[in-house]
Amino acid sequence: MPATRVLSQSELNRALLARQFLLERSSLPLVATLERLGRLQTQYAPSGYIGLWSRLQNFRRDALTTALERRQVIQGTLLRSTIHMVSARDYPLFLAAVKQARQEWWRRTRKEFGAIDMEAAVTAFREHLSGGPRRATELRDLLAGRGYPAMAWNGVAQWVDMVRVPPSGTWDQRRADLYGLAETWVGVPKVTELAGLEHVVRRYLGGFGPASVREIADWAGIPHSRLAPVLTRLSLRRFRSEKGGELLDLPRAPLPDTATPAPVRFLPTWDATLLVHARRTQILPERYRRLVFNTKTPHSKPTFLIDGAVAGSWRYEDGGIKIEPFDSLPRRARTEVDEEARRLAAFYAD
Repeated sequence: MPATRVLSQSELNRALLARQFLLERSSLPLVATLERLGRLQTQYAPSGYIGLWSRLQNFRRDALTTALERRQVIQGTLLRSTIHMVSARDYPLFLAAVKQARQEWWRRTRKEFGAIDMEAAVTAFREHLSGGPRRATELRDLLAGRGYPAMAWNGVAQWVDMVRVPPSGTWDQRRADLYGLAETWVGVPKVTELAGLEHVVRRYLGGFGPASVREIADWAGIPHSRLAPVLTRLSLRRFRSEKGGELLDLPRAPLPDTATPAPVRFLPTWDATLLVHARRTQILPERYRRLVFNTKTPHSKPTFLIDGAVAGSWRYEDGGIKIEPFDSLPRRARTEVDEEARRLAAFYAD
């Protein structure tokens, strides 16, 4: 039996960059690109737009807004109970994968659950939304008017499948506070949890692999044990990390040479490539992690990459992109950063 191939940290870095279209921008259509990425995390609505600008050739802001309006892209609370943009095809599969785990987590972490008549609250919610999209304040007031505590809002959201309805949650109206029933807005065909979990594994490995079982589960916000029966059904490649851990991957997924050039790229706040699950790639060097994620800011800082790793942060200010390197930059790298920053500033102004 041949020895299992060991993948270096550099190989894993280039694999992640390739699958996230950060080595070469995608020439695929917007929806197909989004599916290959797995999803876009959009607690801050502009993040989805900037994330696609960095990854998609000739991307224009109105293309994503139009895709949301046409219901080709759906924005809702999915993985890890955070807001994501996914394709309409992916939405019911992701929902099926995470819904039961989310409900179980809410029951486990909310001791007051037994005192709340959640069934009645869900019924009232659904009846109210059946007339069309409603603002978050109106839905909260509905619960308060019926005597429910404020924490019931998060509970109901685990049982009623809701999406953010545009124009809320877009570049021009960034607050995602207009909700509609998913079954009305996009249609939610019956999908088994097993089918959803299989889809999560494929999407994760396609966008972030090779990876461990724990990384897949943590990214999705589901118990690791739930993936065990799923993995036996899939045809996967197996590798080892330099530390000896098993890494799973899709057949024929790209594994670029470590010498592949990685151009300067700008990433938005909360870009999922920088979250803990991707530590194996060191796209975010550990010495910089506290500068990007810390308790002093409500969200991560937007960052820029040099040679496949975070080298500093940025912000849009006074019509331009202000660069804050975490260390001194070589002259050539600084020139490339400034050029990409000018292109990003033009994207803001377009």
